[in-house]
Amino acid sequence: MTISDATWPLWASSLRTAAARQGAATPQALPDVESSIEFRLGPEHVPAQSMRRARGFATRVLPALLAGAPNANVVAETTLAVLTELVDVTARHRASIDLSGRVSYDGDHVLITVGEIDQTLPSSEEEPGLYILHRLTDETGQYRGDEGGYVTWASVPVRSKDQSPT
Repeated sequence: MTISDATWPLWASSLRTAAARQGAATPQALPDVESSIEFRLGPEHVPAQSMRRARGFATRVLPALLAGAPNANVVAETTLAVLTELVDVTARHRASIDLSGRVSYDGDHVLITVGEIDQTLPSSEEEPGLYILHRLTDETGQYRGDEGGYVTWASVPVRSKDQSPT
């Protein structure tokens, strides 16, 4: 599946969000989905292309995903920075054929998940872009994926305007 094929979960999620805002009942045919977007990039994409495509996709859909979030523009920029770094590291140390990602929003945090990398997450000294990841997130972690690598996740806190980092 390519990025262009992965818009259905967001579309369904946006329908549910819009229906809830208008007080309408959620359409029965839609599964119970959370507010999330997913993408998958095939092996034909070199790391720079993977970063560009993932960031471009997220840039287009984050406004709908974060609709109503306090400080949505700041949260979107932070999410894009973290996503870009995770995709960069994962694409250069890919363990699986496809690179997959998911961005979900629960009202308090944006959870970014990218997989699979062929090693545990390198140190920031080895991968300087990870300084950004650690500065902008409140938690990061990894777990074993289904294809023998590691899936990396990061949690971006959503703060109200009076709690924004300076």
